[in-house]
Amino acid sequence: LNIAAYRFTTIDDPAALRASLAARADALALKGTVLVAPEGLNVFLAGVPSDVRRFLAELRADSRFEDLPAKESWSDAVPFARLKVKLKREIIAFRREGVDPVGAPAPFVAPATLKRWLDAGHDDAGRPVLLLDTRNREEVRHGTFDGALTLPIDDFVQLPEALEAERHRLAGATVVSFCTGGIRCEKAAPLLRDLGFGDVRQLEGGILGYFEAVGPAHWQGGCFVFDDRVALSPNLVPVGNPDGQA
Repeated sequence: LNIAAYRFTTIDDPAALRASLAARADALALKGTVLVAPEGLNVFLAGVPSDVRRFLAELRADSRFEDLPAKESWSDAVPFARLKVKLKREIIAFRREGVDPVGAPAPFVAPATLKRWLDAGHDDAGRPVLLLDTRNREEVRHGTFDGALTLPIDDFVQLPEALEAERHRLAGATVVSFCTGGIRCEKAAPLLRDLGFGDVRQLEGGILGYFEAVGPAHWQGGCFVFDDRVALSPNLVPVGNPDGQA
């Protein structure tokens, strides 16, 4: 069982949380990556299903994470070589001051709502919907939404500058940003809204949450993931790389 989960919340003693999570994950023989920062927690782990769920249950016993959603997917083998539990300045590097995903988030759009808008060709107010892919060009190569605005970036921190050249395309549209699991949009959408890019929202649960809720509608290809599976299909199983190799 593979899980992906994150939570933006204030962590007063990230070093203590890192040590606790490392001990728990190691005792359960889980592999993957856990990032701990003053702004929150980001988790990618895999292992025997009962052990993964035990780790989640123990994590949710902490009031900061009691309703933590976790996206599940499956693989024949653990797609991580080892366990890494790291302290970081940010759980997703953006290097932008004043971005507050907890106190000033951008509004979310549920997957079912986005599908309905895309089926209709507009949002509930009749405005055109523009899908904004906040991922880098390597991730986009594996797949994206039909008609999405993609950018020639190699790193998430380049997103705001790259979008300046596309500002005219966002005008007058309801912009829905998306990424793999939603974490990047928690920072990108509020910043773009504050920079005057219009009505910017974020896809709740990201691409993987969309796959889980509504399947392949309006999507082409697979979704790149950060482990040995390379990419997942809309039914959340590995598809290999876009060149056709297993």
